[in-house]
Amino acid sequence: MCDLHDESTPCTTRREALTTLRTGALLGALGALFTSNAAEAAPAGPALSKSQQAAMTADEILAMMKRGNERFRAGKTHAHNELREQREATVAGQYPAAMLLSCMDSRAPAEVIMDLRVGDIFNARVAGNVINEDMLGSMEFACKVAGSKVIVVMGHTRCGAVKGTIAGAKLGHLTGLLERIRPAIDATTFTGERTAENYAFVDAVAEKHVALTVASITERSTVLAELVRAGTIKVVGAMYDLESGALRFLA
Repeated sequence: MCDLHDESTPCTTRREALTTLRTGALLGALGALFTSNAAEAAPAGPALSKSQQAAMTADEILAMMKRGNERFRAGKTHAHNELREQREATVAGQYPAAMLLSCMDSRAPAEVIMDLRVGDIFNARVAGNVINEDMLGSMEFACKVAGSKVIVVMGHTRCGAVKGTIAGAKLGHLTGLLERIRPAIDATTFTGERTAENYAFVDAVAEKHVALTVASITERSTVLAELVRAGTIKVVGAMYDLESGALRFLA
């Protein structure tokens, strides 16, 4: 049956008109979807350029990391088969947007869980994401010299270094490293079993350790403190959940 309230128009013409309208609506919806996805993607190209780094704000960089983690959790990470292109693009120079201090745990590689590319971030890794003079110097270079605008201290759940600290582990140079985490144990408010076998407590201490480390960065580095006061950089903490894959930024 064909009735578009115009008997003078052949049915085939009216059907074609309906098809055209439906096709246009579909293409419009797809266009909106692709535009939205493009707006949420990382900057185009195999690596950040100097101009892109300069144009991005600290909040935009953090948003880029959050969107990347959402893609990682959803199993929809960007295709990174162009690793050779990324490597070649960064030979002449690098313009990382952020500096990360993260744990050496093999299950928490920052670039992977944030779906980032070669050249997007500096990533310093050490057991228990502890801070020392060398790490502070690296952060000062990243932000004051190389133009990074965000410092992220990233801890993670079920951290072996934190567990070892709670248990009082001692082993060569590791003993001194774990002592840097110990203040977080006393500073952690926790109702429950305060042992290394209780991972709820381990995770609470790990998060407190991140918070204390974030505070100590600007307390110990006048260079970074001045950049924070000027609004040039932000220093934030984050916790990565090994089980869910979620990266949670701390307030």
